[in-house]
Amino acid sequence: MKLVSAIIKPFKLQEVREALVDAGIEGLTISEVKGYGRQKGHTEMYRGAEYSVDTLPKIKLDILVEDGNLDTVTDVISKTANTGKIGDGKIFITSIDDVIRIRTGETGGEAI
Repeated sequence: MKLVSAIIKPFKLQEVREALVDAGIEGLTISEVKGYGRQKGHTEMYRGAEYSVDTLPKIKLDILVEDGNLDTVTDVISKTANTGKIGDGKIFITSIDDVIRIRTGETGGEAI
């Protein structure tokens, strides 16, 4: 099993979620996060004063998948979240030893 964590632009969330559902991926966790990479934030104007915003709003998706679905998930996210501009995000893949469904006690792939 793998945990796919993807950081994407907020306006791409709905499109990515729908593409994952169409690809047969049923569950994911969505978190609102802030951070920066090469973008290094930006400046904005508020009531005539310019100020610096050091972190940018992003969306983090966490998806637990069987090894056989890993390429599908990463391909869908990569293609759907891509705008071709800086700040499109990153995908992180982590190996998971086991998962347990609390309600039923199921483990492994049955718990996904």
